[in-house]
Amino acid sequence: MNILSIQSWVSYGHVGNASAVFPLQRLGAEVWSINTVQFSNHTGYGHWTGQVYTGEAVRELVDGIAARDVLRHCDAVLSGYMGDAGIGSAILHAVARVREENPSAIYCCDPVIGDVDEGVYVREGIEEFLRDHALPQADIATPNRFELERLTNRQCRTLSDAKDAAAQLSAAMRPDGLRCVLLTSLETEHTPGDHLDLLAGEGDQFHLLRTPRLPVAVNGAGDAIAALFLFHRLKSGSAVKALEEAGSAVHGLLRRTAEAGSREILTVAAQEEFVAPTTRFVAHPC
Repeated sequence: MNILSIQSWVSYGHVGNASAVFPLQRLGAEVWSINTVQFSNHTGYGHWTGQVYTGEAVRELVDGIAARDVLRHCDAVLSGYMGDAGIGSAILHAVARVREENPSAIYCCDPVIGDVDEGVYVREGIEEFLRDHALPQADIATPNRFELERLTNRQCRTLSDAKDAAAQLSAAMRPDGLRCVLLTSLETEHTPGDHLDLLAGEGDQFHLLRTPRLPVAVNGAGDAIAALFLFHRLKSGSAVKALEEAGSAVHGLLRRTAEAGSREILTVAAQEEFVAPTTRFVAHPC
């Protein structure tokens, strides 16, 4: 399996490509990574150094890979944190070039906009690009609850609300694609206070995965689960199987992180969770 991953990079810690690439490699995928930014650390620390790359720089790397005549072997494009709206056209250029060489390739868009605690934390124009241009080309979308609400202008307070919002987002995605949506965080009237839910929808089928809430607040878990969901959806052909595998692996990763009291997810130390999760959770129709 070959995956072209276009998202952020940090030298210290694990977010963006620094969270997604290693789990994919540990599972046996080849990852062709292109970084949209290179920072010393994630911005949650309040201070960082580094730079945001231009759309032209990203496009040049895409074309350089294409010159090796390997895009016909690319199974999927994964995009995440962009850094600047100008990178958007380069991402869609990559998707178009890959699909030209391999029409069966999948585009997974992780529409990074923000979260409940911080609100919108991306630059101006990125949210609009994701909604109006990227998602209409996507086969898989992996928003968190905050992002799903922003993209659909719907509240997701109940399970019914969340399913309606996911269906609305799905309807706006590539017409002849998978139209698969993974909601990476959800709390509704049915969610026990000591648990969290994940919701996957493909076609007219929805499945819910419930895991125990952990005493941990770290960055990068969403980047990992998007990558893992894409991998397992490609490998198994099943959104339900992908939900179970990705959800179980990330729960194990976060459990190990919580036990260690670490501010950064223990992507390397907990790597066996990606291959053989300690606890396997089962998704149920909803």
